[in-house]
Amino acid sequence: MAIEAARIEICNLTLDQYSEIKALMDDAYPDLGGAWPKHTIEQLIEDFPEGQLGILDGGKLVGLALSVQVAYGRFSNPHTYEDVVGTNNKIKSDKDGDAMYGLDVVISKSHRGLRLGRRLYDARKELCRQYNFRAILAGGRIPLYKNFKDEMTPMEYIDKVARRDVYDPILSFQLSNDFQVKRLLKKYLPEDQGSSGYATLLEWNNILFEPKDTVLEARKSTVRVGSVQWQMRTVESVDELLAQVEYFVDTVSDYQSDFIVFPEFFNAPLMGLEDHANQTEAIRALSEYTPLFRDRMSQMAIEYNANIITGSMPLAEDGHIFNVSYLCHRSGKIDEQKKIHITPHEKNDWVIQGGDKISVFETDAGKVGILICYDVEFPELGRLMAKQGLEILFVPFWTDTKNSYLRVRHCAQARAIENECYVVLAGSVGNLPQVESLDVQYGQSAMLSPSDFAFPHDAILSEATPNTEMLLFSDMDLDKLRLLHTEGTVRNLKDRREDVYRRS
Repeated sequence: MAIEAARIEICNLTLDQYSEIKALMDDAYPDLGGAWPKHTIEQLIEDFPEGQLGILDGGKLVGLALSVQVAYGRFSNPHTYEDVVGTNNKIKSDKDGDAMYGLDVVISKSHRGLRLGRRLYDARKELCRQYNFRAILAGGRIPLYKNFKDEMTPMEYIDKVARRDVYDPILSFQLSNDFQVKRLLKKYLPEDQGSSGYATLLEWNNILFEPKDTVLEARKSTVRVGSVQWQMRTVESVDELLAQVEYFVDTVSDYQSDFIVFPEFFNAPLMGLEDHANQTEAIRALSEYTPLFRDRMSQMAIEYNANIITGSMPLAEDGHIFNVSYLCHRSGKIDEQKKIHITPHEKNDWVIQGGDKISVFETDAGKVGILICYDVEFPELGRLMAKQGLEILFVPFWTDTKNSYLRVRHCAQARAIENECYVVLAGSVGNLPQVESLDVQYGQSAMLSPSDFAFPHDAILSEATPNTEMLLFSDMDLDKLRLLHTEGTVRNLKDRREDVYRRS
């Protein structure tokens, strides 16, 4: 075939193409009886027309992929070829099935080496997603096992193919297309002498599969987040500051945001309401307002129908002061995350203690976690969250200088990449000269993504103008994260070498 003359396109097969289908299958399966009869192809097209795919070159059929709709629970367990294709080559399809079963994939000898088989597999995967099937299943022959059956078991052969010590034209191709071997099928196709009757049960899992729940139970795939870049300003009362909080909650909720995020120590202006002998006394006075702010912001979450990350506030507990952030669900539930790593300033001047628990919270808009400022500079915490299914990481921060801010920013971007999640930064800006140690702020709130083709080229969804009070919004596609985990250019979570991370 002249490459420059190729006009490759994918189509759905029709019965009018049967003569070309027969020629392809006869050439591919001379040892297994050649092509299926016309009535079998006709049934496949009638039962599941979208699942019968062809590749055309200038109008000529040069490849095909045939599929049948089946019940996942039945065919993800041991079965034989006859369970799929019965007597007289009648296909046992299930129009209510929740999975695709891959039958034949054939590429003309004249067009091999052009990765057209991969193109057909990609089309199958997209079809699986569009129809919300649970998975693609297949019984995969191992035709070159006949050369090794006297020296190894089928499972040893499969293992060697997986490690690329041995090449198998079918299994090697399936593994390269992200299929996983689930089990060995015995007596799958007894007349298949090359495979000695064995086959592999292969599965490609559709990570976007959604059970057919009611609308109220369905998982959100796109989540909207609003981040508040907060101006530190003098206030005359607690009610004045709460009114400012509610103003932002109201405004952000007008944009139908699922989450609203405030910065670390956003209510620090309250320390200026009265004189304090020292910073330790001032932070303890501030902690007295925390239960009130937690409860009022929880009420706002319900009233404005948005989950609120309350930035962070000092909390007095068992004689100690902690730096704590609350997740106020719009259902009324409240979760808390204490800051784990305490900065020298917090430790020396405010005598703040570090928490000892890290959590990932299940919400109505995904799995989220909170790392308060300095905590994001410790990669272990983000990785622990990622292992629990983290999708969005919220980072309320307070930094005084640009270099302090950039430590947080660069580490936050690293967490997004290495843990394949979104990261939201919310910081404060402006001056607060009447409060010791909080007289200057530097901040640039941002929403960050992993770095791959599905995301912005610079891995920044949006970012605020530095040192300016404003709101930041972004929509976060959680389905893109699921695809990244399994089909990304690199797969940081999947490719971790935990076997070499342990101390010897």
